[in-house]
Amino acid sequence: MSVITIERKILEKNYEIANENRKFFKSKKLKVINILSSPGSGKTSILEKLIEELKGKIKIAVIEGDVQTDFDAQRIEKCKVPVVQIVTNGGCHLDAGLVRDALKNLNLDGIDLLIIENVGNLVCPAGYDLGEDFKIVIHSTTEGDDKPLKYPKMFINSQILIINKIDLLEYVNCNIEELKKNALAINPKLRIFETSCFTGQGMSQLCEWLIQLVINN
Repeated sequence: MSVITIERKILEKNYEIANENRKFFKSKKLKVINILSSPGSGKTSILEKLIEELKGKIKIAVIEGDVQTDFDAQRIEKCKVPVVQIVTNGGCHLDAGLVRDALKNLNLDGIDLLIIENVGNLVCPAGYDLGEDFKIVIHSTTEGDDKPLKYPKMFINSQILIINKIDLLEYVNCNIEELKKNALAINPKLRIFETSCFTGQGMSQLCEWLIQLVINN
């Protein structure tokens, strides 16, 4: 079918640009993570906590992706790190070309870690390589425990799972052990962190992993 051919061509072109991005990141000695989740999982709040805890330890820059507005970039700018916003104007994910264009507006000299916050969506972003080292999927306890089974590609393509909002477990219909079991059934290699961006619980372990990621670059 022609639709499949068109999709394949789009993904092939994306992969070519992603490899260009990867070479650029390597030339800058950058580690790059791509953060994905559904809307409202706490991506930006976690990012704010990470930047606060990692201040003085590693240098961070951020690319924000959203369908509309630069609200998230404004929040990150207050953390005093380099940030650029990509507005997709309705697009449900970032692609490698958008990231390449954003890099032209971001000074990465001396930066250790580039964090890309993708558009909130558990479907489309999973299939697009941006040139990152790691895909990190955030799943909040408010979303229940069956999302890995409903959206397997996102969990298959990610290397890290952050279970966020664990402070709300007693108030929501989510069995965290069932959630982890479902996620690991989809991808047994997932590394899992449990966090609360409200209380800060679990953030130090996540920060330590990121520090080691940069040190071992």
